[in-house]
Order: sequence, then structure tokens, then C-alpha cells
Amino acid sequence: MIAILTGDIKNSKDHKANKWLPVLKAALEHYGSEPSDWEIYRGDSFQLQTNPEQALEAAIFIKACIKQIRHLDVRIAIGLGEKNHTAAKITESNGEAFVHSGECFDQLKKQTLALKSSSDTFNDTLNTMLQLATLIMDNWLPATATAVKTTMAHPEANQKDLARMLGKSQSTISEALIRAGFDEVQKMIQFYRTQLARL
Repeated sequence: MIAILTGDIKNSKDHKANKWLPVLKAALEHYGSEPSDWEIYRGDSFQLQTNPEQALEAAIFIKACIKQIRHLDVRIAIGLGEKNHTAAKITESNGEAFVHSGECFDQLKKQTLALKSSSDTFNDTLNTMLQLATLIMDNWLPATATAVKTTMAHPEANQKDLARMLGKSQSTISEALIRAGFDEVQKMIQFYRTQLARL
């Protein structure tokens, strides 16, 4: 089983591409190589393949990266399933995971993050959690998003290290992560992984 993330940048037309494109590329690079694992197409759309365990974490990491830029956000659909055909470019590969990701993406209206697997129970449970989580994540301000992104990029770092990296006080980092609901987000990622193992 693999995971395919299909996404696009919300409000990209209001910002110069040179502002957000390097940020998006760096976020995708964190999870693989272009064009076999990820590609950006149609200007502001992208596709990324990860292992299923990493998929939700990757989606949240990409969101945190993009939300470092004020008034920008990202919509991401995670599709879980098999891969039948592997091409040199991810956008030319196909299989169940790609179909699930595409269908899920087409159903995203105001929702910015959702997933689809072949288990309705799994989908319903996780999508309800994601709807609640995005109520907070969609409102992350750039400073909050930067704290989340840096924490996720350096899981071994403590708050003192993070404060040094960002040139902020430890209490500022701590408050930003509390505002971000970061502990709860991590618990949700952990819950996703335990449910995934039962699929």
C-alpha cells in the first residue's frame, strides 16, 4: 500500500510564484525526489507519494510550510491504496491510491484536508477528526506555522534548540505550539497510524 497526496495552493494567484514555489518545493523535497516521488503541475498543483505511515504528517508539514506566508493555504487529499503502474514521473503512475486521492480532492470544497481509503469506517473516523483539526490549522498565523514546521523538521530538537534556531525565546516557541494545538495534532497523527495498522 502507498499514499498519494494531491494538493493545490489556495490563493496562489494573489502572490508571486517566486514567493511560495521554493517553499513548496523544499517541503516536498523533505519526503522524496522529483519527479519519481513528487511533481508540481498546472502551476500550483502538486502530487506526492509517501508511505502510508508518513502521509498525514507530510500533509500537515506541507500545510505548516505554506502557511508561513500570510494569506496562503493549501488543500490536500490523501489517497491510500495500491499502485499498479510505476512511471518515471509520479503524475504518470496510477493505481487505486491515485484514484482515491483524485476522488477525494474533487470532493474538497471548503475542507482543506481529507483522506480516502477503501475502508468507509476508517475514512469517516479520520475525516471527522481532520474537519475538527483544520478549524485550528486553517487559522495558523505565519509565526505559529513557522514554529510547527521547525518542530516537525527537527523532531529530535527540544524547545531550547528550536528557540535558538528561530532566534526567539523558549516561551515564545512554547506559546506558539500551544496556540497551534501541536500536542493534539501529534496525537491525531499517532491515532491515524494505529488505525492504519488495522486496515
